[in-house]
Amino acid sequence: MSDSKTPSEPVVIKKYANRRLYNTDSSSYVTLEDLADMVKANRDFVVQDAKSGDDITRTVLTQIIFEQEAKGENLLPIGFLRQLIGFYDTNMKNLVPSYLEFSLDSLIKEQDNFSKQMSDTWGKNPFEAMQDQVSTNMAAFEQALGAFTSFGGAASPSPAPSPQQPQKSEFEDLKDQLSDLQTKLDSLARDRSK
Repeated sequence: MSDSKTPSEPVVIKKYANRRLYNTDSSSYVTLEDLADMVKANRDFVVQDAKSGDDITRTVLTQIIFEQEAKGENLLPIGFLRQLIGFYDTNMKNLVPSYLEFSLDSLIKEQDNFSKQMSDTWGKNPFEAMQDQVSTNMAAFEQALGAFTSFGGAASPSPAPSPQQPQKSEFEDLKDQLSDLQTKLDSLARDRSK
């Protein structure tokens, strides 16, 4: 679904009495799932009642949350929901929306900071880098185990390096592995940006 409006202008969605949602920008009917995708893509929209013109965005966003929760994607703990319901008839109800918005903004900033730290430490794809590191550690462990068991006769000894080829130090070997890893990560980053 492509929208011709600039990202700063919200798309107008009309909700009809038959509960159908109409995207006035793309001139097509949409579903709650389509609207959820727009939210995830940071595409702003407002939902208006087609007959009265009232802004019903909050109600529709709540329906999207309900649909997600009904699918088993339980993001909201029961205790939180109970507390939230309890705030409706109290003096705190005016403070709760701004507090929740502030809390979510803080969570997003912390998530961004954590992602940046992971990226700075492990490169563009931290999970792949960690998996490569685990593989490297396992290979080193197996090599060490092989060297250890060769002294006891349980495994065949590894061949000694030939006199023509000097043996690499472990540091140089790790340095080469890190260089190879960085090359792979750079390649993955280029492939994803295409």
